[in-house]
Amino acid sequence: MKKTWVGFLCAAVIAVASVYGAGWSGAYAAAQGTAKVITPHVYVSLDPVPRGREFQVAVVADISSEYHMNSHKPTDAYLIPTTLTAEMPQGFELLDTIYPDGHPEKFTFSPDKALDVYSGSVTLRLRLQAKATADLGTTTIPMTLRYQACSQTTCLPPAKLPLQALFVTAPVGTAAREVHAEIFAALRPLR
Repeated sequence: MKKTWVGFLCAAVIAVASVYGAGWSGAYAAAQGTAKVITPHVYVSLDPVPRGREFQVAVVADISSEYHMNSHKPTDAYLIPTTLTAEMPQGFELLDTIYPDGHPEKFTFSPDKALDVYSGSVTLRLRLQAKATADLGTTTIPMTLRYQACSQTTCLPPAKLPLQALFVTAPVGTAAREVHAEIFAALRPLR
């Protein structure tokens, strides 16, 4: 029974890949799961984060040179957008999620229509508020980066990459340093 199920699954992957023009290499990639094509880096704009302050979390996603991923606003409705979602701990509020514009690019599988994509490196940002009721001490905000990576010929299965922002929450009025200015400077002021 197990061999039958595995055989069925492989046949289904090959069939889906063939329909989308990915051929055997695409089917093999899909069967192997999403390759390590995204290297994420998480940054927090303040150290520590005092209660009552607005701050930001940035996820810088370095995309492997042979891949791209759809922007947050892809060209067609059937394309999977890149999204960043956060599970807010008690005492924190998500004010905004900021996605950069993608750039138009044509590919072998879409020679007549440019797609709106991210490639190279892309920075996604969360604007957050630490409320007066936020727990003091080490704080973790779990996040999920959802994307679909494609090469010139093959799209990998959609992926959900778990991430976390880790920082210290401090009392109201605590002096905080603005850190990682190279990441957050575009959205000044933070207060």
